[in-house]
Amino acid sequence: MENRKEVFSWIKAILIAVILAFLIRTYIFAPIVVDGESMMPTLQDHERIVLTKFGTNIDNIDRFDIVVFHATVDKDYIKRVIGLPGDHIEYKDDTLYINGKAYEEPYLDKYKNQMAAGVPLTESFKLEDITGSMTVPEDQLFLMGDNRQNSLDSREIGTISVDEIVGKANLVYWPINEIKIVK
Repeated sequence: MENRKEVFSWIKAILIAVILAFLIRTYIFAPIVVDGESMMPTLQDHERIVLTKFGTNIDNIDRFDIVVFHATVDKDYIKRVIGLPGDHIEYKDDTLYINGKAYEEPYLDKYKNQMAAGVPLTESFKLEDITGSMTVPEDQLFLMGDNRQNSLDSREIGTISVDEIVGKANLVYWPINEIKIVK
């Protein structure tokens, strides 16, 4: 009889642990693997990161956050938030302008320094030339990869619905020697 109680206690503990792990992974945090070079130099191909899944509504997403979104039924992309709803986006002479104000992008400095003189990292464009709209629509985001010359992003696929956001990247945890907070 005592053995039965102990077995039942173990089964109950394991079942609770499995349910908690499922709930945490489904609704709070998830590990993902960076696939590709579109976020270099910020994130490297095959790095493993922790994704925060809660707080992915429009009120909790900030400009320059790095987010993962459903690009297709089978594929998720990881990109940086450049434009929020209502923003007018323009790149001119390798400088980002949001609503007419120039913004620094220090995460691009490494690649900009490698470019030949006079060659821009980010080609000039205006939001309206890409999407036909003067501003990022309500409940949409304009996303770009940090590796501007090798990134399939909002410049090609248009703005992304906030409903497609899976979560925000927070922490690189693998490889161990590259552990860092994602900025």
